[in-house]
Amino acid sequence: MSTIRIRVAALALTSAGAAALAACGSSPPAGTGPARSSGTAAEQALGTIVRLAAERVMTADTVAAAKWGTTQPIDDPAREKTVLASATARATKLGIDQATVQRIFKDQIAANKDVQRALYAQWQTHPATQPTHRPDLATQVRPVLDRVDSRLLTAVRQAQPLLSRPDCDALLERGKATAVRAMGLDTLHRDGLDQALAHTCPTR
Repeated sequence: MSTIRIRVAALALTSAGAAALAACGSSPPAGTGPARSSGTAAEQALGTIVRLAAERVMTADTVAAAKWGTTQPIDDPAREKTVLASATARATKLGIDQATVQRIFKDQIAANKDVQRALYAQWQTHPATQPTHRPDLATQVRPVLDRVDSRLLTAVRQAQPLLSRPDCDALLERGKATAVRAMGLDTLHRDGLDQALAHTCPTR
């Protein structure tokens, strides 16, 4: 199971992988494709947040494979601080509430690390499932996460009017169900998606 997920996550390291993810339910960033006929722009953006969160959770497999067998720890406070600082700075330029961006990105980071820990536990218990390829964290993996984070910020800006609405939770759950089916998420990655979106709606 883990090996399959690593191959799927590794697809995101190429443009072909991005196309594959789009074919199974991901939508392009706003402004790069035709708008859907149903739902408001904010609702569509919320769906994009969910799909990008799922994509980010899936990259945890590749991050774990890059770190496995090295001295690089799962917890990387310096990197996490950089990601949050960059997201907050861009949020200011985009006119996004900083508190909204920080709570969403903190959840994204926590979910990614928890999936990595679960994979480590699995690989230690079942050596046959250990990764056989180690992607380069700096040149292959992080650029993918940076692109996802950039798109995520755009989606948050567009979804911002919806995030405080009473129906935010219901729409979020609907989007999660769609993403799980379209992207074929297993239990580990479904749980990761739940965590990644835990505080997307402030009322959650």
